[in-house]
Formats: sequence, C-alpha cells, structure tokens
Amino acid sequence: MSNYPIGIFDSGVGGTSIFKEIHALLPNENIIYLADSRNAPYGNKTQEEIKNLSIKNTEYLLNKGCKIIVVACNTATTNAITYLRESYEMPFIGIEPAIKPAALNTKTNAVGILATKGTLSSQLFHKTSDLYANGIKVVEQIGEGIVPLIESGKLNSDEMKDLLQLYLEPMLKANIDYLVLGCTHYPYLIPMLETMLPEGVKIIDSGLAVAKQTKAVLQSQDLLNLNEATPSVKLHSNSNVEVLNTLVGGNFETTFLDF
Repeated sequence: MSNYPIGIFDSGVGGTSIFKEIHALLPNENIIYLADSRNAPYGNKTQEEIKNLSIKNTEYLLNKGCKIIVVACNTATTNAITYLRESYEMPFIGIEPAIKPAALNTKTNAVGILATKGTLSSQLFHKTSDLYANGIKVVEQIGEGIVPLIESGKLNSDEMKDLLQLYLEPMLKANIDYLVLGCTHYPYLIPMLETMLPEGVKIIDSGLAVAKQTKAVLQSQDLLNLNEATPSVKLHSNSNVEVLNTLVGGNFETTFLDF
C-alpha cells in the first residue's frame, strides 16, 4: 500500500496551499487532490451539508485507492472529521486554526483569527480556543466573501483589498501581534496581508504542521513511499480549472471532474 496515493480534498482551490507543503515534504508520494469548488464555500453551510459533502469527497478518494486522506479544509475538519474517522478504517489528517501557538506566544495578549463562519462556530474550534486562549483577547472575524473571490480568480483585486481592510480594522484596534489564518484559502492572501499589517504582527497558518503530521502518520503505519520514481500527481476540480492552474503554478496535471 505504500505506493498508493495520498488523497487531499478541500471545498475548493484553497487546499492547494496544503498540497504544496505535503508535496514539498514528501516528494516521492503519489497524490490526488480534489477541489470541490462547485460547492464552495463550505463555511456558510449547515453541519449536515458539510458532513455529506465530506463523505462524497472521501468516497471518491477511496475509490481511487488512497491510503490516507487529508481534509485540507478547516470547516470540513471542524464539522465532519470526527464522523469520518468513526466511519472509515483509514487514517484522516485534519486541519484547524493554529490558535495554540498564537495564544502561547502573544506579547500583547491579543490575537486575531480570520476564518469561515463554519469554523468559528464549531465545537472543535471553541474547545481549542477555550483550552489555550483563556485570558487572551481573541478577535474573531468571519472572512465573508474571501473564498468566492479566490475561487473566481480575483485574489489580488481591489475588492479583496477592501474586504481585508474592513476585517483587519478591529484586530488592529485591539493591538494584536498574531493573525491566525483559519481557512486553507487564506495563505494565498499573505503577500497582500503583509503590506497591510504593522511590522510586528506575525501571520500563522497550519500548512507545514499538517504536512509534518501526514508524514508522521505514514511513517507510523509503514506507508511512506520510498520509490524514487517520478510520482503521479493529479489535481481535479469540478469548477474553474484555470484558477487551480494559476495557484499551483501550472506544473501539475489538472483536470475538470464532473462530480
């Protein structure tokens, strides 16, 4: 099974930020990436809708013979991964906002988190926040509208800049020194965010941590692919493949998938 692919799914193209970290850390691994852009964003859907979409994505990747599935979506992780782990006999890697390192390292006792409604309202997020951010001011901001802009290829648009200015304002007033990105689409905003944030504000996302956890689980189950032949890397989208090509750099096989 070590030659079987790693499966990765997200509500759209944002999870390619996780895919890049995994591919860089595990260059021998075969990978199938699934972008459910037709149903993006997941953040404003009900928990039942998110669970059903996650099941659909999981079933597709299972049918492709994946040995492990990375849920490269904060909203799907916080709302559905417990069900997935209980329902399927295979390892699942999830992703949730990195509130822990921000809370442990803040000097101003104020951190900001930019995430979807589905993530910020989830029990898993509140459990993590209560555990590590007790006594720290956490400025939560729903990133309404960000995912649709990225999915439609408007990453660097004036509309995106206006949204970010609106969302950052209450965080900067609270004197945050850490900004946690709670959606896998959001790392693509880092270049723009760095021009808008004061020099002392650090940005945290979970991409590398997820890649390291994926490697650790594969190692523990003797599933690492040690074959140094050129791996098969396939990226699928059920919407605009051009946006997927733009974000991953055009160096991988990207195809439209009607599902």
